[in-house]
Amino acid sequence: MEHQVYVPAPASRLREALADPARVARAVPGLQQDAGADPGTGRLKVRIGSHSITYRGSLRVSAHDDGSYAVDGDATEARGTGTVKLALTLRLAETGEGCTVTVTGTASADGRVAELPAEAVQAAGTRLLSRFAEGLGEGPGEAPAAEPATVFETEVPPPSLAPEPEPESVVEPLPEIFAEAAHARRTMIGRSAEEVDHAPPRGRYAPVPAPQTVAGASALRWAAPAAALALASAIVVTRALRKRR
Repeated sequence: MEHQVYVPAPASRLREALADPARVARAVPGLQQDAGADPGTGRLKVRIGSHSITYRGSLRVSAHDDGSYAVDGDATEARGTGTVKLALTLRLAETGEGCTVTVTGTASADGRVAELPAEAVQAAGTRLLSRFAEGLGEGPGEAPAAEPATVFETEVPPPSLAPEPEPESVVEPLPEIFAEAAHARRTMIGRSAEEVDHAPPRGRYAPVPAPQTVAGASALRWAAPAAALALASAIVVTRALRKRR
């Protein structure tokens, strides 16, 4: 392979970084170093298209007399038996205010990566080399940003367990007909279903009671003596008046 990357930093800064194994490890995007292990040893998740493969291995850098650098690496799939081996050569050249990093070498791999399209594998390799070269140009206290996660790697936030506040409701005065219905519903609480079904309606829809009938026989029985007495008195008064005339 052969790949060139322009880094907006002087070549001297990159040479200082390549001479420090800790800065070399920080320049690898997404590398998780093992605790207590040598710099450059750990786990690295490589994104190839819509797939992600995690490798565990180490990376070593050595300087040549001609000013170039040899980068050797080997790794094994964290969940599988596939392996990857790198043998690269880095050359730095001053270009204006920055420098150009030329990467040449070979890479061999088997396992899951061998089953993926060659174009996707090559694109992932060149992207990783570009970000590695840019990371070498960062300052000693700076670290390159991690590779953006794809849709398949995006973490889903946990659902909130707190209930959402209910909207405040405005109580409006009910019309008279609804007030009567509410009163009837409240009076039916606690009564049996049979009583509720047969309960007569109340309020505006209550039935009008029929006029009560008075028994005539009992009334005439008490009113007859009084009427007879009044009639007799009238006859006596009439006769007395006629005699006087």
